[in-house]
Amino acid sequence: MRTLFTNARFWSADQEIFHDLLIEDSIIVATGESAKEFTADTTIDLRDAFVIPAFIDGHAHPIFAGREAAGPQINGLNTVVEIQQAVKAFAEANPTKSWIIGGAYEAAIIEGGDFDATWLDEVVNDRPVVLHAVDHHTIWVNSKALELSGITRETKDPEGGTIARYDNGSPKGTLREPSAIALVLENAPANTIESDIAAIKYACTEYLKVGVTAAIDSWCEKDMARAYIAAAQSGDLTIVCNLSFLATPTTWIADIDEFNELRQQSLELDNSKLLQANSIKFLLDGALSAGTAHLTQPYLDDPTSFGIAIWNDTELLNAIVAYDALGYQLHLHAIGDAAVKQALNAIEAMQKINPEWDRRPVIVHAQLICDEDLPRFGQLGVIANIQPLWCYLDPMNKELIAPRIGDQRNNQQYRLRSLINAGAMIAYGSDWPITSQIPMLAIDVPVTRTNPGLGITQPWNIEEAITKEESLRFYTNNVAYQMFRENERGTLDAGKTADFLILREDKIESVYVNGYISKVSE
Repeated sequence: MRTLFTNARFWSADQEIFHDLLIEDSIIVATGESAKEFTADTTIDLRDAFVIPAFIDGHAHPIFAGREAAGPQINGLNTVVEIQQAVKAFAEANPTKSWIIGGAYEAAIIEGGDFDATWLDEVVNDRPVVLHAVDHHTIWVNSKALELSGITRETKDPEGGTIARYDNGSPKGTLREPSAIALVLENAPANTIESDIAAIKYACTEYLKVGVTAAIDSWCEKDMARAYIAAAQSGDLTIVCNLSFLATPTTWIADIDEFNELRQQSLELDNSKLLQANSIKFLLDGALSAGTAHLTQPYLDDPTSFGIAIWNDTELLNAIVAYDALGYQLHLHAIGDAAVKQALNAIEAMQKINPEWDRRPVIVHAQLICDEDLPRFGQLGVIANIQPLWCYLDPMNKELIAPRIGDQRNNQQYRLRSLINAGAMIAYGSDWPITSQIPMLAIDVPVTRTNPGLGITQPWNIEEAITKEESLRFYTNNVAYQMFRENERGTLDAGKTADFLILREDKIESVYVNGYISKVSE
């Protein structure tokens, strides 16, 4: 079945605008004038619409988004009282839930970001409540959660994590970074494969609504990978997905065999392109908003702290050498300038040890970068995965981060133009559910360095702005390359999958995927 889409302005990276696209069985056959040389079974007049390749999300947490959607919806609420009301309403509507887990709250609404357990106790005190902050490096819990987890004034901060405390040392109700968060969540009811399949199904539905047809889950634990494999087998995985297994300093060696087994299982699926498990996630530091990003200079609000280095240099190098030798792509979370430097140093050292191959390592976030490290991205072939929706002065940057690191460092974040000028490749990721999964909300933010939709019209570091065409490229072509899928998607070229978006007046009117056009109601 051949379909000719005509009378449109088709945009694709490295191509001139063309006006016709021929598709057969969900694969692009021809573009431009050559598309008219074939006989089409159906012709669709797009009435001068603007058409672009479907978006690809190069860094996200779809299962976490699905899990979060099953709890109280507190994202976007601006006061503690509003959050309390939402939690209370959810608890009353779900009296049989033994734990209430949800997110994501805006930590910037409280100076310093330390939330008190007693505030949640006022609305729910008979069962644990755990709320994730928008940075997902922080949780706010009630007293019952602290009690059931055995967290008291005698509990020491775990390595790589912190527990906010009152002056007398007793826990306040805010915990930061995975090791501290685990003190609570390891006591919560375990997610089941059925609940995670439901989370995947939810995430796929939400992605397709907004024109995302491929994504990487960049924090994939072993049970989550099993859920993805099951969802692929059941038909509940309806977008193309890559998985990035989470490696930790204490478990990375023991996990190798199981990661290899799960990677092989994904390759043996009936549709081997649907799911690929070819990446390893390394969390090198925390977040600036939590005071846990690893910096080369100390925090202003705590001059004794440079943040947290989750991996020591030797262990990190040993781990990435081992996984790189097994053919895994490296996906390193690094926010502070010291963490970015550690990541680049480890990649450079690894490349001197292992044989050369098409490895495409990724440093995600890269919010602060030392000047001398900018050219190293291009020199080492490292892809900088940036979150476009973060490239404006939002409340978190203004109210939480700037007081911690000072305006000078705060204004050195998200140096996209500097990275491009230094020869780096940039790809985009939403980091959903930390921020929105909707690319159309984000695509202009790095271009204007503002967010007028939220009332932020003053440009932030306009010298780091990029062009609209670069921004589109980073959400399509470059993410396809990052995910080793450039031969199947990311541009509108003959032989590639026909996933594309039909836009009118800068809004998505329809999504074409899997051979069908779906109208978008938003």
